[in-house]
Amino acid sequence: MQTALIVEQLLNGLQFGVMLFLMAAGLTLIFGVMGLINLAHGSFYMVGAFACAAVAAATGSFWLGLAASLVAAAAAGALIEVTVIRRLYGRDHLDQVLATFALILILSESVRWLFGDFPLYLNIPPQLGGAVALPGGVQYPVYRLAIIAAGLLVGVALYALIARTRLGMRIRAGESDREMIGALGVDISTLYTIVFALGAALAGLAGAMVGALQSVQVGMGEPVLILAFVVIVIGGIGSIKGAFVGALLVGVTDTLGRILLPQLLAAAIGPAQAAGIGAALASMSIYIVMALILAFRPKGLYSAQG
Repeated sequence: MQTALIVEQLLNGLQFGVMLFLMAAGLTLIFGVMGLINLAHGSFYMVGAFACAAVAAATGSFWLGLAASLVAAAAAGALIEVTVIRRLYGRDHLDQVLATFALILILSESVRWLFGDFPLYLNIPPQLGGAVALPGGVQYPVYRLAIIAAGLLVGVALYALIARTRLGMRIRAGESDREMIGALGVDISTLYTIVFALGAALAGLAGAMVGALQSVQVGMGEPVLILAFVVIVIGGIGSIKGAFVGALLVGVTDTLGRILLPQLLAAAIGPAQAAGIGAALASMSIYIVMALILAFRPKGLYSAQG
């Protein structure tokens, strides 16, 4: 097997993992601070992608579209938190699941009504077009490297926000004891709205960046949401560090599994039988990794404060 192929797929796995981190970071913030199971989080991924595609098509600027994705997803998150989610905090998780599932249907049909059933397409910005030569003879797309770099920068900024700012202190305190910080004069309602909007903006950013690599269509966020839940279970619910490590682990495992497992099986049992078995095992690989981690660390790799 060529080394260049492994390096290329490893980078693809990192790019996929960074995108999952943006999804999972918002999801784990919302669950860790609010205790809310938000099945509609993938819809913000879709909203960000559609906002970016629409604004980029209207203005000819991918960068304006990227800014629009953040604004649209954050605004949608804040509006939904104020009008719907705020009424769910005192309810049990089944009510939260049912309500947020209903939000998936509402947001999907709203986007379909606005943009139609046909997918939209985003062009990679000219500044990030082409490929760059990496050691080992690998030609790798500049845009995918930019996604990796942007995700890492967002991760550092998010860590700084949570660990070094007054808002981050309130978020961490709200995660530990929301009644106490409420008694100390912190406006819990505003804090929850900010956290929810921040989580939605991160999902929208992920959708906008990935939208240039695939078609932008209704329902595109739900498959990614499933993987984001896997990420936060592996990393530890409520842990930003865990979301980062878990996302990279899931991204690399999924990407390398889809390439390496069929080839390894083909050498062992023949290409005809290996095709179907390899694809099935590759789809199962991230869940096998999750089961193994939970067998030894039932609460995930990191605690909520990790």
